[in-house]
Amino acid sequence: MAAAKTCLAHWSSRSSLALHVHSQTLPLRIFLPSLKVRAASGSSQSSQKFKKKEAPKKRKPRNTFKQYDLKDADQFALCDAMRYIRAFEVGRPPTSSKYEMHIKLRTLKNGPTIRNRIRLPHPVNTSVRICVICPPGSPIADAAIKAGATVVGEETVFDAVKDGRIEFDRCICHVDSLQKLNKAGLGRILGPKGLLPSAKLGTVVKDVAASVRDMVGGSEYRERMGVVRMGIGQLGFTPEEMQRNIRAFVDKVKKDMAQMSDKISKELHEVVLSSTNAPGFTLNGEFRSPASPPTRDLSTL
Repeated sequence: MAAAKTCLAHWSSRSSLALHVHSQTLPLRIFLPSLKVRAASGSSQSSQKFKKKEAPKKRKPRNTFKQYDLKDADQFALCDAMRYIRAFEVGRPPTSSKYEMHIKLRTLKNGPTIRNRIRLPHPVNTSVRICVICPPGSPIADAAIKAGATVVGEETVFDAVKDGRIEFDRCICHVDSLQKLNKAGLGRILGPKGLLPSAKLGTVVKDVAASVRDMVGGSEYRERMGVVRMGIGQLGFTPEEMQRNIRAFVDKVKKDMAQMSDKISKELHEVVLSSTNAPGFTLNGEFRSPASPPTRDLSTL
């Protein structure tokens, strides 16, 4: 009998313990999945909140200069453009202002540029001072002086340049004096000013007199940012003189473009006429329009 009681007590204690355990573990089995869901949802929200924004894609830089459609631009005949430009120059000394030509090209930004010299049919600046580096007292020096050179010599010219006395606007070197010029070390002084003679630019020559005659009244031009600029005439020039100068300048630039490699693409896009104090006027290629004034009215100052 005692054994039966102890057995019943043992089973009752185990059943109560099991009920107690089930009462504690059952809620855990019910609420644990919800905690996991909440934790997962919270982690996804935080990850979205602190997620880095994707950087916008960078546009590729242009390799050509931006050009505008000329159909939307006002274009003028030469006589009309000269008429408006002269109106901007009223009251100013005629010698202080000049007509300027701007030739815009379709070209690559990092491509080779145009640089050359031209003698216009009607020179703009005839007071150019030319220096010729050659042996002094030689027949070459005498021929250069007769052709119009203002400074001639070797050591005297080198010493004057080193002292800061640059009394010339153009510089030519004879082939026999090129070695002395290189030994003088004037590249740092004349180079930044564009006055250092170079065979590539055609300023190291054998026939000095012919080069001087070409330079007297000649003008240099150079392409910068896809535009070739140069003084094209004085305010006192007639429309016919301006037409001849513009035609010669445009033809020269076209020849320079044609002499470049076939891989280099350069095309003439726009021709603009302006002056020292006037804005630019796009030319349409015509000499005059029905509303243009008589050419004699554009020839007097």
